[in-house]
Amino acid sequence: MSFSLQRKLTICRANRDRCVRALGAITGGALALAPAARADWPTNLFSPAATPARYDYELALFVLAITLGIFIVVGGLLAFVLIRYRQRPGDDNHEPAQIYGSNQIELSWTVIPILIVVTLFLTTTRVVMGTQAIPKPASAFNVVVIGHQFWWEYRYPSLGIVTANELHIPISDPAHPTPTYLTLASADVTHSFFVPRLGGRMDLIPNRVNETWVDPPQPGLFLGQCAQYCGTQHAKMLLRVYVQTQADFDAWAAQQKQPARQEFSGNAAAAEGQQVFLHNACINCHTVSGTAATGRFGPDLTHLAGRDTIASGAVPNTPQNLRQWIDNPDSLKPGSLMPSMHLNQHDLDAITAYLTQLR
Repeated sequence: MSFSLQRKLTICRANRDRCVRALGAITGGALALAPAARADWPTNLFSPAATPARYDYELALFVLAITLGIFIVVGGLLAFVLIRYRQRPGDDNHEPAQIYGSNQIELSWTVIPILIVVTLFLTTTRVVMGTQAIPKPASAFNVVVIGHQFWWEYRYPSLGIVTANELHIPISDPAHPTPTYLTLASADVTHSFFVPRLGGRMDLIPNRVNETWVDPPQPGLFLGQCAQYCGTQHAKMLLRVYVQTQADFDAWAAQQKQPARQEFSGNAAAAEGQQVFLHNACINCHTVSGTAATGRFGPDLTHLAGRDTIASGAVPNTPQNLRQWIDNPDSLKPGSLMPSMHLNQHDLDAITAYLTQLR
């Protein structure tokens, strides 16, 4: 951390939260900001919540320590030279004696950088091997992650569940580790799965399957996003990972296994909206279990109303936002591949009433 940054933090301590956010945007999340960032920055690399993220955190500290040492040595030598050999009154302005062919100097500035690079290489390799080359335990929980432009599909093979955009996983009890293994694939272009507090980024590459894992011991909501430019809406291809206790996860899974709601007695608008949905092009792209809607191009909508967000985490899931999304997706997420349905106002109200009942 530079002296100027330290001074800024001291000056703004009385208004810590606002200053931390401002300085964090400038420094890219400097190490000194980590304690204050944990509550406000759910994507903070310096607040690990799983083993892979902790490895990354320790590696980041090690790299920062080495680069800080380099900065101090180089900056200190530069400051010494500037002060010690500054121009003084009475100098004759003659060029000092030049030194050529110093084996000691040339050897030092060749060997020391090589040793630093080798050390960083070996340390990074240890972290990579410690996260990617370890055998998969029998107790692992498996989720298939498929990246689409511009949303996430999640499949739970052992549970028969397919959902979208909001990933739910159980905690991993340290006494009985049950890490979640994510099998990553792409349906179109290259994407990248990155939730900083849970682990490092892993690319989703067409015609290739990658794998990563997380083992958060505590419940919570962890945010991330696609970290590889994948098109116009790359910045709004967000990630939401809900880590739940085993009981809460089992309750969520039981709900997800239920077919979509079909009975709407007492709710004429929802009943009409179901017919509007089933008689429009919606069914070509989306799935609603138990109905004629079996499309796979867009997210599964079977339990849409149970999600906190729509548009891959970009917009809160409210009836107003959902209605606007159906009417004109580009108004909320320009460049998304969902077409405008051009429904009249009555049908928009009806289909919104239907989708808000799909819990």
